[in-house]
Amino acid sequence: MTAHLVSVIGNSPGVGKSTVCRAVAEWLTGTGASVDHFEEADVLTRPAFRPVADEFADGAGTVRPETLVACTRAYVAESLRAGRDRLVTDALLPFIPSLVAWGHSEDSIAHVVGELARAVEPFQVTVVYVHDDPEAALRRAIEREGEAWGDWYVHKLAGSPGTRAVHDLASAAAHLRHESDLTRRLLARSPWRLVTVDAGTLSAQEAADHTRHRLADVLGLPCGHSG
Repeated sequence: MTAHLVSVIGNSPGVGKSTVCRAVAEWLTGTGASVDHFEEADVLTRPAFRPVADEFADGAGTVRPETLVACTRAYVAESLRAGRDRLVTDALLPFIPSLVAWGHSEDSIAHVVGELARAVEPFQVTVVYVHDDPEAALRRAIEREGEAWGDWYVHKLAGSPGTRAVHDLASAAAHLRHESDLTRRLLARSPWRLVTVDAGTLSAQEAADHTRHRLADVLGLPCGHSG
């Protein structure tokens, strides 16, 4: 069985990225594969990513790209030693929102994506890109998390070097649209397969089913495996 990493990313909070990621991990586990579900918060707790947590906590609030690459390589090596053949990651690769927030240029981020592509070998990579209009997605996130979350999110973006122009939800949505365009350009230049999921037209169950059917084709699995 070819080792495969499925990276689930979203273009905005509120698009249902983590729900899709969890559904993919459960489905692949149901096929009998050895699956590691790397949740978004795990980047600060997994041993392979300890250098990322240490750098982020040192006061600067940023992480060097080379640290991200080295930790990704360590995670892949650890997974191979453990005999895992399916890695399902939530917001891990290719770190574009973080790199944008830390002020890196498009050329710099493209270089990081290239380094990451080498770091994950021999795993094949499919990126599941869950997207919606950022303004609509942010409204859903605020309905779910509360008004205080919206204030926190704007403050977080405003406090980072690459996103200091954000000052309210409208400017946050404008930034996310720009970041979405950047993400699509960079993914188109990468060697990775891309599965897009339009969260604005699908329910949570429909998004999970759509993703499963697309991944079944990529991974050579029967669509009947639903997990």
